[in-house]
Amino acid sequence: MDEIKLTQFSPGSGCGCKISPKDLEEILNNIDPIIFDNRLLVGNSTKDDAAVFDLGNGTAIISTTDFFTPIVDDAFDFGYIAAINALSDIYAMGGTPILAIAILGWPLSKIPANIAKEVIKGATEACAKAGITISGGHSIDIPVPVFGLAVNGVVNIPNIKQNCTAKPNCSLFITKRLGIGILSTAQKKNLLTDSDLNSAINSMKTLNNIGAEFGKMDSVKSMTDVTGFGLGGHLIEMCEGSNVNAEIDFNSLPIFEGIKKYIDNNTIPGGTTRNFNSYGNKISTLTELQKLIICDPQTSGGLLIAVEEGKENEILELATSNNLFIKQIGKTVERKTKESGHFIFIK
Repeated sequence: MDEIKLTQFSPGSGCGCKISPKDLEEILNNIDPIIFDNRLLVGNSTKDDAAVFDLGNGTAIISTTDFFTPIVDDAFDFGYIAAINALSDIYAMGGTPILAIAILGWPLSKIPANIAKEVIKGATEACAKAGITISGGHSIDIPVPVFGLAVNGVVNIPNIKQNCTAKPNCSLFITKRLGIGILSTAQKKNLLTDSDLNSAINSMKTLNNIGAEFGKMDSVKSMTDVTGFGLGGHLIEMCEGSNVNAEIDFNSLPIFEGIKKYIDNNTIPGGTTRNFNSYGNKISTLTELQKLIICDPQTSGGLLIAVEEGKENEILELATSNNLFIKQIGKTVERKTKESGHFIFIK
């Protein structure tokens, strides 16, 4: 097992293997539902993290799936991170997970089955941390390793958070550092230090369960998680869906230490370019460094939260009491500059 590095079988590490926002939009464009069900509270009409279905008793079920190719070499950590990443969509909607099933694709002719077993072990432990079990799943033999979960959760309907409900003058917060795509690419090139690798793994293995608590707060107007589309892509989804603009203080963005030295060594994931080509025209002029950070594809990234102006202390106190990293990065503003096509303005 020690001789097999899973990332060498990964054409796009972690959420960096996602289809680009531009291509995904083309795939889904003009595909309308055949059946209309008014119990579906959140579906494809918005670019939310999960679907939400009204159970008729004041609560709703949240349903999501997420899977990707290896983001780290260690099989146990890969499974753990993939599970945490999938669970995040439930928390980003303000809910609590109740059930998970596994999705496994494995190249058995290249990687032994006992390594896939370690992936499942890691995911099982991650789900246990969230208080649920993996209760089944599906597996196939394919050329590259893939793993993830389909997850169901529950939420009281008033607590549902969407990415399209931000208001002008909200403060924007993020709960994890940026730069995972750069660090994972450095790992594939054998340039990543053990210390920086551990920092990245610890971040990706951190559960976003605080989202269930944010869901109970009226001051939290909108929420999503930051994954493969990068901060820029997920913030644009929030802005477009909410019809607001965002002003971001680039110097306030939390970035992993050592990122610049890896950039100097050209450890730039391909997903960064795909992301920028998809939505770069919706962001004000960027320096090269700003582009590489804002468009960097994250895996198991933090929550992006829009908080009512004047209520910032409420979530800061909650974060502090839960030993949660959180950083204010900017604000939403009224959308007046429609003629430019920009949704995000970098200060």
